[in-house]
Amino acid sequence: MSSGSEENNFQGRDDRVQSLRQLAKWRATARVLTEALPYILRYDQKTVVVKYGGNAMGEEGVAEHFAQDVVLMRQTGIEPIVVHGGGPQIGAMLKRLEIKSSFIDGLRVTDHAAIEVVEMVLTGTINKQIVSAINNAGGRAVGVSGKDGQLIVAKKLLRSKKDPATGLMQNIDLGYVGEPEKINTEVLQTIVRADMIAVIAPVGVGRDGETYNINADTVAGAVAGALNADRLLLLTDVPGVMDRNGNLIARLTTTEARALIADGTISGGMIPKVETCIDAIERGVTAAVILDGRIQHVLLIELFTEHGAGTMIVRS
Repeated sequence: MSSGSEENNFQGRDDRVQSLRQLAKWRATARVLTEALPYILRYDQKTVVVKYGGNAMGEEGVAEHFAQDVVLMRQTGIEPIVVHGGGPQIGAMLKRLEIKSSFIDGLRVTDHAAIEVVEMVLTGTINKQIVSAINNAGGRAVGVSGKDGQLIVAKKLLRSKKDPATGLMQNIDLGYVGEPEKINTEVLQTIVRADMIAVIAPVGVGRDGETYNINADTVAGAVAGALNADRLLLLTDVPGVMDRNGNLIARLTTTEARALIADGTISGGMIPKVETCIDAIERGVTAAVILDGRIQHVLLIELFTEHGAGTMIVRS
């Protein structure tokens, strides 16, 4: 056999191997789509509120994958609403501007100087970055804050704490820190009807025009409840709710979640997240999920696969 014939045989064999590999890849893609189809149909025309945490944003490549997930959700018939945080980014800017900042029970004390920075970072830098990422991924996103169209009417958040010396309860002044009093859903419904994706910065407006910094989890829960969303998804930088042995708890009822808070299994910063989920469910949300936003395409894994991701909390 001539060397030319041998080369042709080798080339033909390589071409067949390449074709078989490509066919296997196409079959794998088809299998994934077939498995996802029931879930795509299940969420068709359903509202899903996604809280995109400031901590989750810090991972390289996360913003791009997050944007792709949100666009695909919209293209499959889901109506996604995004609420974003920005705690680390706010902290970095306050430090750069040499504005002192402190926390009480996990909430940033926000004075007049700090609230200007909070609004600048949340409604300017972060909000527009997320909007741009979604638009670059093929979506149509519009950024709003709670002040736009009075989307989030807020009131001052009141907190009290026991004085260890006297045993008496003391009022704590957190400054311009608020909580949602009313969500004007008409603003969001107008955006959805225009086939666009709302990206919300968690800044609210008081009855007298004051600007309030609001916890993004709290805003996401309030928006989900006001819209009777099918899902509330809280993206953070941990896998979900863990048991005492450090294992992920895949599913909890609201009663079970309260019991785990009471016995100390759920502690620290996970408590307000779980309480937000419970409150949203009591307002009519079908289920809430706490999941790790650093995982590539975690939204698609949660919504379109049988095993999902993170911890799902449902009504008891």
